[in-house]
Amino acid sequence: MTKFTVNNQPVEYLLDPETPLLWALRDASNLTGTKYGCGTGECGACIVDIDGAAVPSCRVSIAACEGRFVTTIEGLSRDRSHPVQQVFAALNVSQCGYCIPGMVMAAAVLLKRTPAPTDADIDAAITNICRCGIYPRLREAIRRAGRVAQGEMLSASEA
Repeated sequence: MTKFTVNNQPVEYLLDPETPLLWALRDASNLTGTKYGCGTGECGACIVDIDGAAVPSCRVSIAACEGRFVTTIEGLSRDRSHPVQQVFAALNVSQCGYCIPGMVMAAAVLLKRTPAPTDADIDAAITNICRCGIYPRLREAIRRAGRVAQGEMLSASEA
């Protein structure tokens, strides 16, 4: 039995303790926003926030999450009001959208640590792979989300 907190709710999984967190979230908790991409932690589609760190959920077991706090894309905000979600929508960042939950989660973690990230900060923190090539819009979206979060901009769509 493995116990930890997911999206501010206590959970208890009766799964093999070595089950990857990704599969516990998707299959046992029906939190399907976290995507399976590569299974090796390289693509970033499955990134979640674990105790303030952006972690590929395919590479961490539920046993390793015992007593920890996990936030998925569903837990970031119920109404998509998180600044990163607002800006990604306002700037039409996504194309196919498959990588977006992982990118949003990685960006949200970055902005908690570094509210006004430089291009170097963004490049170091957002290593997610996007086959549609949203990279040209990504840096501006993250910088703008930081400004919205800090109250420097009234809305995500502000020029």
